This record gives sequence, C-alpha cells and structure tokens, in this order.
Amino acid sequence: MKETNPHIRALYLRQKMQTAMSGVRDKLGIHEFDARDFEIVPVTVHVNGLDPEFNNYKIAHISDIHLGQWISAKRIEGVVNLVNKQKPDIVAITGDSVSYVVNEPILDMLRYLKNLKPKDATLAVLGNHDHWIGADEIRKVMKETGIIELENDVYTIKRGDAQLNIAGIDSVTLDKHDLNAVLNKLPESGPAILLAHEPDFADVSAATGRFSLQLSGHSHGGQMIIPGVGTPFRGSEFKKYPLGKYDVGDMVQYTNRGLGTNVFWIRINCPPEITVLNLQSSNSEIKDEPNKKI
Repeated sequence: MKETNPHIRALYLRQKMQTAMSGVRDKLGIHEFDARDFEIVPVTVHVNGLDPEFNNYKIAHISDIHLGQWISAKRIEGVVNLVNKQKPDIVAITGDSVSYVVNEPILDMLRYLKNLKPKDATLAVLGNHDHWIGADEIRKVMKETGIIELENDVYTIKRGDAQLNIAGIDSVTLDKHDLNAVLNKLPESGPAILLAHEPDFADVSAATGRFSLQLSGHSHGGQMIIPGVGTPFRGSEFKKYPLGKYDVGDMVQYTNRGLGTNVFWIRINCPPEITVLNLQSSNSEIKDEPNKKI
C-alpha cells in the first residue's frame, strides 16, 4: 500500500490487525457466547411531561458493537437473545456497529439484528467508525433489516393522544450532526429523548431545554474501571461523561459501556453492557441511586 496519508495508513494497519486477531480467535474457538460476559444494567429515568400512557416504557440500549472484533457471529446472536428477553418497547443502538472492516461476514452479523423484537421499533444512529468504514453499506443493511436510522431525524411513538419523541443526530466527531434540523422536526407535544453517539454532546443538547434524556456510547467505558475512581481513559468527545448516568442541567445523560472492544480486546472491571431504561412519568415515585451532578 503506497498511501502516505497518516490516517489512511493507520486505518490500514488496524484493518490488518483486526483480520489477523479475528482469524486467531476463530482458529482457537474463543468466539462462543457466554451470557455471564455481559451485564444487564437497569436504570430508572424520571421524564418530565411523560404521559402516564408511557409510564414504565422500556428502552433496551446497546452501543459500540464493533462487529468482527471480540464480538463474533455467535456473540451477536446471544446478545440479540439477551435483549429480547428484556421485552423492550424499543431498542436504541448508538453507533459504531463496525470497527475497521466491512465485508460480507460482518454485514451478515449486522443483518442478524433483524431478530431484535421490540414492541415498537429498533432505532439507531451511526458512529465515527461506521462513517470511516462504510456508512452507505451499513445504512443499506439497516434498511433491509427494518432498523430505523435517525440521521438528524425524529421518530414519534404514539399511545392514543400521548406522544414520546425519539431523536437522533449523526456523528459529532465527523461534524455530520445537525441539531437545528432535529429541533425543527420535533413536534411541540411530548417529551424528547436524543440518541447521540458521542456523550459529551450532552452539554449542547441539554442547553436546548428540549431533551429529557440523551443516550450515548463511544467511550466503551474506557474499557478499564478503577473502583471508586472510574476510568482513567478518556478521549475525544467522552472526556466529561465516559460511563453511566449523569445529570446535565435538567437532562439525564447515560453513557453505555458498549458491547464490543476496539483495537485491544481487553476489559478490566468494565464488562460489556446492555442498558435497560425504565421511563417514569412525573407522578411516579423513583427509587434509584443519585445521578452524578455536573
């Protein structure tokens, strides 16, 4: 490869590394699904203005699948079954379904998401890796499998006259987000939840006063957590809100630790996460641990 651009060269090397590591994983047979590897994290969120029709509305949130690295075909099949067991109303996927390779085996793994069975819809936004490697191919497969991609768009769920709005912005890292377009599309009635791959965007979304909750990924929780300290690994767009639940103004920010890993297939005190969020209307009592106040 004669490409001299440092970013392209680094991408090529990571593609080679992913292919080699996946080959070793398959030869050694270390690609089996074990439900004990994944933590299902229940989170209660109080949503101002939530109609009682949506009380106890359940969102299963997954992120950063990074198909083809640690997440194998057998693991994504197991994850889908785990998510379905939660009986969610919607599934929210907050970006980076792939890492450094998009080929037919990986797209076939992505197609397996068609087996997600939420009551209402599976909604997704793309992350930086999705754009780097093959946004058009990923979008095509998502459309085939019935996943609704919210590319600076809004999806409204109705229960009679009651509404709950789920919005999504495209990658902040690659400057493809358009929050103004989202705000213009949002109906005046009903609370709004934002899907945004990058968690630190919460400072911007919270400032609008329009969102009750932002769901994000991107950080993988740092892939290492020191008890009582958190993660020492923070990077672009996940310096402030790297994992878990935060109060950002009047909005709740939740950062999922992700399912997969990036270049290094290591997690320490930071297991892959499936978040199960339970929405509570304003007249419901909440029994939940305090959020981190920012």
